[in-house]
Amino acid sequence: TPLSIAYHDKEWGVAVHDDTRLFEFLILEGAQAGLSWETILRKRENYRAAFDGFNPAKVARYDERKIAALLNDAGIIRNRLKINAAVTNARAFREVQQEFGSFDAYVWRFVDGKPLRRKRGQALAAHTPLSDALSKDLLQRGFKFAGSTICYSFMQAVGIVNDHDPSCFRYREV
Repeated sequence: TPLSIAYHDKEWGVAVHDDTRLFEFLILEGAQAGLSWETILRKRENYRAAFDGFNPAKVARYDERKIAALLNDAGIIRNRLKINAAVTNARAFREVQQEFGSFDAYVWRFVDGKPLRRKRGQALAAHTPLSDALSKDLLQRGFKFAGSTICYSFMQAVGIVNDHDPSCFRYREV
């Protein structure tokens, strides 16, 4: 669709170092579990509004009343587990920020600050040993909806892994 083409051509795989944007992708990738990314892209602006611009400090303070309001918001995926996970993840995200100075410093250390590139002929993976390691660490830190496949999608989205096909025009650009 035009929405997914624009996402691919302008955003997917571009290195993200802003904590708010990293939090956004972490929450959206968790919301996407079991659904298509197209569904999430269509609801992305609604998510931004519903989750206070993905400000992790604000989301970490959500109470039952706010969660109930989110469960009634038709603009987002109204799944109690996913919404509760977003709040839990905001709290864990803040703890990571305190420990490492930023979530960016934490997550990019998994690749020594340099994006990994898919090699010519290498199949597109659903998860890797690297996403397994990130998932394990996040889960130990209390994150939810942070399985290896979700982590790999997150890593692709924020440019930790450049999974554009080497023949794609974006491969060299990102």
